[in-house]
Amino acid sequence: MANTAQARKRARQAVARNKHNSSLRSMLRTSIKRVRQAIDAGDKAAATTVYQKTTSVIDRVADKNIIHKNKAARHKSRLAAAIKALA
Repeated sequence: MANTAQARKRARQAVARNKHNSSLRSMLRTSIKRVRQAIDAGDKAAATTVYQKTTSVIDRVADKNIIHKNKAARHKSRLAAAIKALA
């Protein structure tokens, strides 16, 4: 248990930050799953529109340092390649 006022405040902040970051990470995973589902369905048009929205989500999460920028680039690259392969 935190003994000082500063440590108690830091503990409160950590809980709030964890809750916020978890929701952003969940949003990221959900949007990636939506693209994967559209790819699995074989619908290139739908996959492309969902991918554009997902790219925005991935960039937002990376800008907030929830995930590393290279991981964000890797996700976008792999999703784009999967959509391109649908031809």
